[in-house]
Amino acid sequence: MLSVKDKKRISDLSNLIYLASRKVKILKHISWSENIRIDFFKNNFKKLPKVTYPDYDDSDFISLIKEAEKLFGDTKYDIWLKNKVEEIKKSSELLSACGTSEFFKISSEIYGLPSTPIHDKTTMPRDLSDKFEEIINSIDSNQIMQMHSQKLNAETVAEEISKSADAFFGESAPKIKLVQGLSAKATASSKTIKIRENGEFDQTDVRQLLNHEAYIHVATTLNGRGQEKMKILGSNYGSITKTQEGLAVFSEFITGSIDVDRMRRISDRVLAIQMAIDGADFIEVFKYFVKKNNSNNQAFESTRRVFRGGVLTGGAPFTKDLVYLDGLIRVYNFFRSAISQGKTECIELLFSGKIDLDDIPIIYSLYKEGLVKKPKFIPPWAVDLNYLICFFSFSVFLENVNYDNVTNYYESLLKGVD
Repeated sequence: MLSVKDKKRISDLSNLIYLASRKVKILKHISWSENIRIDFFKNNFKKLPKVTYPDYDDSDFISLIKEAEKLFGDTKYDIWLKNKVEEIKKSSELLSACGTSEFFKISSEIYGLPSTPIHDKTTMPRDLSDKFEEIINSIDSNQIMQMHSQKLNAETVAEEISKSADAFFGESAPKIKLVQGLSAKATASSKTIKIRENGEFDQTDVRQLLNHEAYIHVATTLNGRGQEKMKILGSNYGSITKTQEGLAVFSEFITGSIDVDRMRRISDRVLAIQMAIDGADFIEVFKYFVKKNNSNNQAFESTRRVFRGGVLTGGAPFTKDLVYLDGLIRVYNFFRSAISQGKTECIELLFSGKIDLDDIPIIYSLYKEGLVKKPKFIPPWAVDLNYLICFFSFSVFLENVNYDNVTNYYESLLKGVD
């Protein structure tokens, strides 16, 4: 166990690193103004957008990191926090490289590549994209279209999300704002959920945004900011994104909120990133998204996500959007392993702040030391573990099924269905 003195030192160290991390705002720094979209449309999609980024001043960040480094000791918690500092430094370096090929190099180190294997050392994010594409293409598009519900405007979506968020978070509920120029349908912080004012929505989007933005992103941010003795858990930086976005997509998945359009968007972005890596420019990727039955506005937003911060002529994209599929696979397997091994307490701690799955052992130790507390806000689907236990117990059992024989049986059976 740590001494009282060491606990105080580590808590102070965590707070300084948290303050430093707040100086590194990746998505804000690489955002595009609405005028870029307007000009691209005025030029009939034939001229590459002209994008400039503000100079990045890292002096305040460096100053806080130097102050933090004076407090380092030699415990396992110090080693973990040193690793956090290096990860946050990498995010800072990313901003210094905006608009260059170096941006892509650093981005791939933080978020990975479409060809980066997950823990089985074989499966890649692109594999799931290709498989999903293959399955969707085998299904009658008319059947998929029938699944769509009535269209909603952004104001209606905001009202519905606000009502549910108020009920869940109480006095801590975030404000819901309509804004222009978002690269996603919605984004979230601890205090605000922003919804794209000109977005295209339906009732499924409401469920997705609630389970993704509110019950995960807002909840883990509030839980992390509420860790008085371990403020680092309130930090949002590049290397925790894979787990946080994977957890948010899993939240859609386990609640039945995800749909074909959503999975297609996530999968298409992975393939678009690979196109850009292979040399496709902004216009070529934009045409790819239009061909995938996106509206011009949606195609622009999806293409912007791929190229923001990178090189618009191709070869150096922003690879963040890989994390949705990669993270989903990792989070799914984490839940599966935690339940099969009887380590359900780790599931609750996953919501204690902005953490990476690989942080779980150290977070558990910090919890035992009294430096991390259990989360206040846990998504409804994770409060009662009965369903998750049943779901993943069945998933573990399926490992024993010979899928070659099963596939052959049902392929033969379904040949009679015309």
